[in-house]
Amino acid sequence: MDGFSPRGGNNKQLNVLGGILEPCKSISKSDKDIITGFYRDDCCNTGQDDFGLHTVCCKMTNEFLNFSKSVGNDLSTPIPAYNFVGLTEGDYWCLCASRWKEAFDEGKAPKVVIKSTNIATLSIIKLEDLQAYSVN
Repeated sequence: MDGFSPRGGNNKQLNVLGGILEPCKSISKSDKDIITGFYRDDCCNTGQDDFGLHTVCCKMTNEFLNFSKSVGNDLSTPIPAYNFVGLTEGDYWCLCASRWKEAFDEGKAPKVVIKSTNIATLSIIKLEDLQAYSVN
């Protein structure tokens, strides 16, 4: 059930429902140029070098961003040296599965885009938990 095993001879990874992994982006264009994903390809693709398993497509909330900052992962502060503009409520981001699970356990998990969440996530998080936080 790894997310980087292509199906049917293509190079597309799978989502948690078994379909083709969709981009992790808002349908409406944002004025911010946010490129997400471990490989910065706007998808929650993963591979053997993605030790953090950046596979959960999330819609950020202020509650989650504050929680993440409080546990040492500040996603809201821009870091120009890495061309990172910082996230705000409503932005979409491929989050580490373990961070989402940690936030879920604390009641602070952000919403999830199911069709854009990699099947590899299921090695850490139950599908039912992801579906309970689904925005689609």
